[in-house]
Amino acid sequence: MSAPTVSVKTAHDFKVADALYRRRRVINVVSLVLACAAALFGLFFLGWILWTLIAKGIGGINWALFTQNTPPPMQEGGLLNAFFGSAVMCVIAILIGTPLGIAAGTWLAEYGHARKFGTVVRFVNDILLSAPSIVLGLFVYTLVVMQTGGNFSALAGAIALAFIVLPVVVRTTDEMLRLVPAQMREAALSLGVPQWKVIMQVLYRSASAGIVTGVLLALARISGETAPLLFTAFGNQYWSTNVLQPMASVPVVMNQFAGSPYESWQVLAWAGALVLTVFVLLISLIARAIVLRNRISHD
Repeated sequence: MSAPTVSVKTAHDFKVADALYRRRRVINVVSLVLACAAALFGLFFLGWILWTLIAKGIGGINWALFTQNTPPPMQEGGLLNAFFGSAVMCVIAILIGTPLGIAAGTWLAEYGHARKFGTVVRFVNDILLSAPSIVLGLFVYTLVVMQTGGNFSALAGAIALAFIVLPVVVRTTDEMLRLVPAQMREAALSLGVPQWKVIMQVLYRSASAGIVTGVLLALARISGETAPLLFTAFGNQYWSTNVLQPMASVPVVMNQFAGSPYESWQVLAWAGALVLTVFVLLISLIARAIVLRNRISHD
């Protein structure tokens, strides 16, 4: 009597397994279709945005765009002073944020990982990483601009951008140093090498590609920030090299010109947006190339 019972149970198990398999396949197909539809939906609008940007911005790409300053209404001109101002503020922000970010990330990875204070610092850094840029701009406005008698300046704008660079570099440095195998630390320490030399000569060399990539990604992010500069650098229609005075920048000029009723200004706004997009694309490609080269060299 036991043999038929076993065969009945086996057949029932097969039916249940087959039903579960078919259900999972249906769920898998539905999930795959929805995922592909979402990807196509996003790519469609991304392509639409890029096509609109190229179609409206390519007409403003000329030699005058890079050799002339921002013009008065109804006149021809370029964005030379805005390009220069953006470059100056981005470079200063990188010079401020990168050393501080690398130092803080090194402390988190090498000294603060086993301490509660390190957990607090990492949590605060994550909050700063996701903080709206306009909040950082208001903070620097209160901290710097108001304390100097309401004097807008490129330096204040660079400090605001540095607050955006800092958490990106901290997170990247922390993650890259923690990915370095512990055997490399132990081998260097076993030879009597001081901890600071291990960090400088072993860990930084191994994690250099990732750290540089983080700095480049931070540069790509701050190059298009507008809100912090509205409260700090403000803008300047004329050529200026004084970082203690208001200075033009591409995002602020785009914000001003795009909403104006003058066609010449609108053309410059689209051209500036196209140049800025190409710059961010090149920075992203360079970062990807560095990561790929590092991966190939390790393989």
